[in-house]
Amino acid sequence: MSNNIFLVGLMGSGKTTVGRALAKKLNKRFIDSDHEIEARTGVSIPVIFEIEGEASFRQREADVIRDLTAQDNIILATGGGAILNPESRRLLEQRGTVIYLRASIHSILQRTRNDKNRPLLRTADPRKKLEELEAQRHPLYQEIAHVVIETGRPNVQHLVQHILDKLPTPGHDVPQLTATAMNNSVSPISSALSNNAGIQTLHVNLGERSYPIYIGQHLLDDTTILTQAIQAKRVVIVTNTVVAPLYLSALQQQLQGIGKTVTAVILPDGEEHKHWASLMQIVDHLLEQKCDRKTCLIALGGGVIGDMTGFAASAFMRGIPFVQIPTTLLSQVDSSVGGKTGINHPLGKNMIGAFYQPQAVLADTATLNTLPDKELSAGLAEVIKHGAIIDMDFFSWIEKNIQALRAKDPAALAYAVVRSCEIKAEVVRQDEREGGLRAILNFGHTFGHAIESGMGYGNWLHGEAVGCGMVMAADLSCRLGYLDFVSRTRIKQLVEDAGLPVTAPDLGIERWLDLMEVDKKNEGGQIKFILLKPLGSTHITSAPKDKLLETLSHSILP
Repeated sequence: MSNNIFLVGLMGSGKTTVGRALAKKLNKRFIDSDHEIEARTGVSIPVIFEIEGEASFRQREADVIRDLTAQDNIILATGGGAILNPESRRLLEQRGTVIYLRASIHSILQRTRNDKNRPLLRTADPRKKLEELEAQRHPLYQEIAHVVIETGRPNVQHLVQHILDKLPTPGHDVPQLTATAMNNSVSPISSALSNNAGIQTLHVNLGERSYPIYIGQHLLDDTTILTQAIQAKRVVIVTNTVVAPLYLSALQQQLQGIGKTVTAVILPDGEEHKHWASLMQIVDHLLEQKCDRKTCLIALGGGVIGDMTGFAASAFMRGIPFVQIPTTLLSQVDSSVGGKTGINHPLGKNMIGAFYQPQAVLADTATLNTLPDKELSAGLAEVIKHGAIIDMDFFSWIEKNIQALRAKDPAALAYAVVRSCEIKAEVVRQDEREGGLRAILNFGHTFGHAIESGMGYGNWLHGEAVGCGMVMAADLSCRLGYLDFVSRTRIKQLVEDAGLPVTAPDLGIERWLDLMEVDKKNEGGQIKFILLKPLGSTHITSAPKDKLLETLSHSILP
């Protein structure tokens, strides 16, 4: 048997995601057969289906499988229907190790519900169609599979290790993960992750704007990672008065030690300083130092610093490189990934900004050790959000591990950061500029932004406002019949267990409505809400005024 690995399974079973991670682990070349077909034809799979029909596509697919399986040292993610061709099945079975990634219909529906690139699911009843496909294809997957992997677990790195453990051919020089005694509240997934020596590396796949996310302990001391992530000779670090005493001097020394010229801008701390004057301080420094287009900005701090630094990078000389080094949980799991940058306006949060991707993100989880408990809880709001909108397994894991997270258990925090970044990176890949799918990441934010604006920036932390906003959004979802009472209660309880507020401030009903009307998601004067339908899935809609008023009245402090 050759050293190739071929991944088969239904659409949405994780073949591409797992394949990329596996290829990196084994130092093999990754190929996606669907992407290869698109590269050869110059058009997307749905267009091929529409113009040529499925039979013609299957022939193209068989040709690609024949050519690719003849190569060496590759990991190939096949299309879900590739095994329908008998010759393709024979080649796959004979030319490599076939791994069948098996996912439940529920999981596949969760992963594909907003993916417009699945022509076979363009039907009135996707569940029924998937059940038909599974009945047809499952015996064929089983027929040629050397290994069967259930993909119910939410962590990609865990799946990769599970595959490595199951591979029938020896010789892969891969360190094995061993379970250690840990806090009983931390799941086996976290145990595996905590013992994986080295750094987790994820990728935000955006073509020429793609970039890595490095996640691990003490990245700020790792000159190899710093050299990979920061390529410019001249850098300007932007930080604030809280973070600077903790990490600025050490980072400057590390960068100077690898040949960088380094200066710094230290801004006041807090959301209330996320405005035009602070942005101008960054620009003033760049001009005073005679920086050019090859200068790299480094955002060292939380979400406020990251947003302002990214916006400055997007605007200075019409665009210079920047790197995110988030030091809060909230920024590590959310704001540093995806390229949203900007500043606040007195009439609305983040209303002035740009989509501008960083060159890299370095999430040093050791920096979370110095994070105040209140800031940690604020970050947990975004972790909870990721589970609530897209991954029920992750949501359940958070419920079981919330106390370990609040206690800053390294394994629990590492898993929360990795899984959150995986979720956000995939959403951003599909919708970089929030044309549709990416809006689901704003669950709880319509209410939350109103709280921040209404109370005055800095009085509530962003994560506190989002946590309360999620409780309100869950309540509205329930009142509209989208969410059951038990799920609404689970969300409220988890937000409260995370140390976040679950009752809203009394801004006055009219003030609440005015503030929510100033939101980037709104269309045609209608307030748009990201609601749950059900838990683990989202629905973007406006709401009848009477139901909205009921939620506001129910949620506001007496």
